[in-house]
Amino acid sequence: MFPSLPSLAAAVLSQPFKRSQLGLFHGKMKQYGNNVPFSKKKTRRTWLPNVQSKRLFSDALGENVKVKLTTRALKTIKKYGGLDQYVLQTKSDLLGWEGMRLRVLVREAQQRKLVDEAPSTSSDLITATT
Repeated sequence: MFPSLPSLAAAVLSQPFKRSQLGLFHGKMKQYGNNVPFSKKKTRRTWLPNVQSKRLFSDALGENVKVKLTTRALKTIKKYGGLDQYVLQTKSDLLGWEGMRLRVLVREAQQRKLVDEAPSTSSDLITATT
């Protein structure tokens, strides 16, 4: 039904910035540019994304999840109204391995919750409708 974790790893292996697969980076990558002093002698340099380690509460899982994420991803999580909504609504190419792992966990927890809430017998269904 949903992709398993080994197949996800094979699909995302070709990402250029491997560190971004270990957290929620929301598409932020290493950036390249030049240092240009007064002498105009350019030297290459890089900028890394602003990565923070946070504990975010997941309603579906019912617990705090420790995850590395960029400040851009944190802002987007707040915009979507929580970790669960962010993981479910964001495109897979922005999530990476960790985001897809969380997506699978959240979907499974939501399905378990739906199965537990559903009436198990027809007598329960009759009493629930009346």
